[in-house]
Amino acid sequence: MKTIGGDGMPIEVLLVEDSPGDVRLTQEAFRGANTAVHLHVASDGVDAMAFLRHEGSHRSSPRPDLILLDLNLPKMDGREVLAHIKGNADLKTIPTIILTTSDAEADIARSYQLQANCYLTKPVELDTFESLVRSINEFWITRVKLPQHSPSA
Repeated sequence: MKTIGGDGMPIEVLLVEDSPGDVRLTQEAFRGANTAVHLHVASDGVDAMAFLRHEGSHRSSPRPDLILLDLNLPKMDGREVLAHIKGNADLKTIPTIILTTSDAEADIARSYQLQANCYLTKPVELDTFESLVRSINEFWITRVKLPQHSPSA
């Protein structure tokens, strides 16, 4: 078992988010909560999958320790991305947190059916959003233990 970011290793977080404002807020909130976080951003589902599969310009991308995934994305929506992640033997162990504006029961149910690890609704107030990111850091990055990653052959 390892703690994310243990042994002084950087914490690789993939944020899949198409809103530049939400990207900026998340970057600032993590900067304030944990300087060891390396936040990588994919602005659509196709780019997120390229990052995770080390394709194209993402050939040398790190394997994320955590994925923050919006549902409403261009090109490939977050539900499709989640299905691809959880359907891939190498990727499915990466904790994937849905972080979206939707509080629709259908989205919540579908996300858990697709094996999301957590579903969070983005708050609209800045202070509340920052508090949410701090709690993500506190739980998922500071406390959660994960199995050692060994790529599938």
